Amino acid sequence: MGLIDLLLIGVSLSMDAFAVSICKGLSVHKVELRHALICGAWFGVFQAGMPVLGYLLGSQFQDLLNRVGPWVAFLLLALIGANMVRESFGGEDEVDNDFSAKAMLPLAVATSIDALAVGVSFAAMQVNIVPAACIIGITTFVLSAVGVKAGAIFGDKYRALAERMGGIVLILIGVKTLLESFL
Repeated sequence: MGLIDLLLIGVSLSMDAFAVSICKGLSVHKVELRHALICGAWFGVFQAGMPVLGYLLGSQFQDLLNRVGPWVAFLLLALIGANMVRESFGGEDEVDNDFSAKAMLPLAVATSIDALAVGVSFAAMQVNIVPAACIIGITTFVLSAVGVKAGAIFGDKYRALAERMGGIVLILIGVKTLLESFL
């Protein structure tokens, strides 16, 4: 597998983390470098780690991962997305501007479940996992950090609508993940 292929996989895997990062950028009144670094680090590390984990699990648990992984991703993304939609109808104080580990961990796990399945496929294709995981992690880090800044550009004017749309997108990504497991 070539560098271009790995970059395309990295960009594809990072799109849901990018969408969540945009929402996180919308949630703060003044975006600071630390916000971008926090999102980039959480999402980048999990997007890099999940393919490694998937690779290590490999074909031993491939059937279980193929059955359960999409359900876990769907459940996490649907819950987080529904919460975002619910909060978008509330007042200004209800916007999720929490960048703590408690807030970021479920987002990082939910947006990286698909990378676990990619890791299993990498094992089957005998891809060198270290450079592959590094490329995926760095790509996700950069796009997530940029996503925080992009979200901040929209500002207060579009905050509720963007958070509502971000929640809907997360729910749809979860549904898509689940439906793809049946095809």
